[in-house]
Amino acid sequence: MGKALAPLKDEGVLIVGSGGTTHNLEMVHDTTWVQPWAQEFETWLKEALIDGRYEDVNNYKEKAPHAILAHPSPDHLYPLHVAMGAAGANFKAQLIHHSWALSSLSYASYKFTVSA
Repeated sequence: MGKALAPLKDEGVLIVGSGGTTHNLEMVHDTTWVQPWAQEFETWLKEALIDGRYEDVNNYKEKAPHAILAHPSPDHLYPLHVAMGAAGANFKAQLIHHSWALSSLSYASYKFTVSA
């Protein structure tokens, strides 16, 4: 789906994906500490995106630590895949925001720009 949207960026259209980089509502706790499995998944995802390991991100279920625990259902991670596809070829990921809520919900925002 993202690849089908890619030509829109040449027309000045901003494509925004909204989801969660970790999302397991059965594991939330009203605390300020972050659960280790969530931190490990989030760190892996950030490093994979920043390092340009996009195939690893596409295959996160096999590659990422705690993938199924972080995303028992992938619907909150799919927007990331759509945004990656919409960025087109030769894009670069940049983390522009990160915060945690309820010990395991990661709110990371990435910007995808085309490398020169």
